[in-house]
Amino acid sequence: MIDVTEDDVWDACTNPERIPRWFLPVSGELKEGGRYQLEGNAGGTITRCDPPHGFDATWEMGGDISWIELRLADEGNGRTLFRLDHIAHVDDERWAQFGPGAVGVGWDSGLIGLYLHLTTRQAVDPDKVRQWSASGEGHRFLTASSDAWCEASVAFGTDPAEARAAADRTTAFYTGTPGPGARAGQHG
Repeated sequence: MIDVTEDDVWDACTNPERIPRWFLPVSGELKEGGRYQLEGNAGGTITRCDPPHGFDATWEMGGDISWIELRLADEGNGRTLFRLDHIAHVDDERWAQFGPGAVGVGWDSGLIGLYLHLTTRQAVDPDKVRQWSASGEGHRFLTASSDAWCEASVAFGTDPAEARAAADRTTAFYTGTPGPGARAGQHG
């Protein structure tokens, strides 16, 4: 839940002039059937568009394809329920290596930018984001996010030791530091 109107959240998530203020520069046709490309990241096709309630799109990166579904709901009093599902069918080896945090930690990090943009009305400075991500506070956030995805994986039925090992590898990948039990120099 965010204390911002549904229309404002929709605009921040779909307006090519606003998306770079919190995420990445985007090009393409941001409409149903259109193709988009996030600079240095994923691209894909917008498969469903229902302004201001949500959209679906493919998420194509590194030869893999997954799907994102954004849903917004007006909760009244200028509040919006924001839900983003990223559906990725990964092979058993990659799942065992990183678990759900591989995608989850990335979105948790990216959505901080959206929250800051929506609540301050300012663009997020990419240099400050990089500095924060490399700071102790940033590493604590990334670790806490990875830990939460570990807990979700265990709740889903993953063996706790396997989920912990995957979360440690995910944390190491995002922080650039070896996690508990990881060998130095091994990053996802």
